[in-house]
Amino acid sequence: MTTTLPPRIATLVLVDSAGRLLGALPPLSVETPWWNHAEPLVQAAAARHGLGITVLRLIVAERPHPPGGVVSYLAELDSGAPTGLRPWCGTLDEHPLRMRWARPCGPRADLAWARDALHRQGLAVDAEPRQLRSWHLSSVWRLPPFWLKAVPPFFAHEGPLLAALQAEAVPRLLAHDNGRLLLAPVAGEDRYDAPMEECAAMVDLLVDLQQRWAAHVDALLALGLADWRAPAFARALRELLARVELQADDRATLQGFEAGLAGHFARLAACGLPDTLLHGDFHPGNFVGDGQRLTLLDWGDAGVGHPLLDQSAMLTPQSSANESRLRGHWAAAWRRHHPQADIEQAMRLVEPLAALRRAVVYQRFVDAIEPAERAYHRDDVPDFLRLAAYLIRSAPR
Repeated sequence: MTTTLPPRIATLVLVDSAGRLLGALPPLSVETPWWNHAEPLVQAAAARHGLGITVLRLIVAERPHPPGGVVSYLAELDSGAPTGLRPWCGTLDEHPLRMRWARPCGPRADLAWARDALHRQGLAVDAEPRQLRSWHLSSVWRLPPFWLKAVPPFFAHEGPLLAALQAEAVPRLLAHDNGRLLLAPVAGEDRYDAPMEECAAMVDLLVDLQQRWAAHVDALLALGLADWRAPAFARALRELLARVELQADDRATLQGFEAGLAGHFARLAACGLPDTLLHGDFHPGNFVGDGQRLTLLDWGDAGVGHPLLDQSAMLTPQSSANESRLRGHWAAAWRRHHPQADIEQAMRLVEPLAALRRAVVYQRFVDAIEPAERAYHRDDVPDFLRLAAYLIRSAPR
């Protein structure tokens, strides 16, 4: 069944390069409902008003979470003479958690860095830069045929990690510095709608990569990756449960689980799979493919822990039939490396841990981003805690 997503109606509040308020454009209906998709906003401002703009940040959204609805953004005027601007009565505040690219001239500095890095390697762009996405987790630009990505401080490990993974099926890293990544062209298109057979190939790619990196956990942690092994996981969960509001039955379930977490991890370890590199957001949309080669993108959520923690994001959007087939394929892929491992039991034991890990991740996002952008994740923490409580209660005794 196809789900109809609500349209996005965007107001662009314009500032100049010094951050001085110019006014607001009339609301625009834009092509995609996803709040972090900046390119449709840039295209609409050019087509309807003859303006060159750079989207800086979300200001306010009517809906409590994406997608769609009435959304306002701050945008820097790059070119053109705006007419018919409306007064805007909001306040342009300062915030210590604001991302570098969410400030006037911030994206311009990122582009200058990328051009300089290309020049030093004797490379040049084929066309004008295109802004694709902008939110607290990344700023993504196309400098045809190259890619520029800027990431927040809590994803600072992505550049060093990609540098370490260059022999794997990851984008070729041309340069990285201070949260900026310059990437070579990647063949193909995003694989959000990949069929079952291609998802199975993605699993094979991940499992083989994780097996190779299981011997290098200390080196991965030294790069700054999140630690999802038993002691660190227990601390993170204990801290989260101490600060969130939960229904009484969910709190009792999760606190009881947390009290027995050491034993749960011991049973998981006894299943026979090693701690290793986690992608952290392993789903088809984070692959690019051309029918010949798959490339795994977006390593900002990477960590170290049990490899099956990477299952949940891949399995959630699958149909029930495909989920069952993919679980079986995943088990077979790991059994090639660890024939005696009890993969099926590990899958059962890891399910509540995967939901709890995602709750912790989203809380860390909320803590590290400015208030206006928290709407992206406001519901994620309680949603994944409720899911974890449900999975714990539903587990066979």
